[in-house]
Amino acid sequence: MQFIKKIIKPNEISLTEKVVAVNRVTKVVEGGRNISFSVVMVVGDGKGIVGHGLGKAKEVTSAIAKGIENAKKNLIKVPILRGTLPHQAIGKFGGATVLIKPAAPGTGIIAGGGARAVLECAGINNALSKLRGSSNPIIV
Repeated sequence: MQFIKKIIKPNEISLTEKVVAVNRVTKVVEGGRNISFSVVMVVGDGKGIVGHGLGKAKEVTSAIAKGIENAKKNLIKVPILRGTLPHQAIGKFGGATVLIKPAAPGTGIIAGGGARAVLECAGINNALSKLRGSSNPIIV
């Protein structure tokens, strides 16, 4: 799938936000344990613009805010054709492989994990997806 790399200004569009995963992380130090949170966020306008971000903080709410800020910096434009994708695409990163296929009208989004959140925020209504390999939501 070819993405259009054009600077998208997040202030000019209204974005919806979705939390993909919240992870509690503990760092053991000399004085005890330091607990913090890692949040994977997806933002999109429902018309083809979508972005993802990772936020880390001591509290969940501030981690979500940081994740949204980070996601707004990583916005891309995804082509949409009649509510679905124009063609099949395979993405690989690390140990994960994501297959995304166009689907007939009325199928809905058949996807799991982070792929569903990305497709919903992008505004794609009908798509099939398969995740293989790693199920880490940060990778997917």
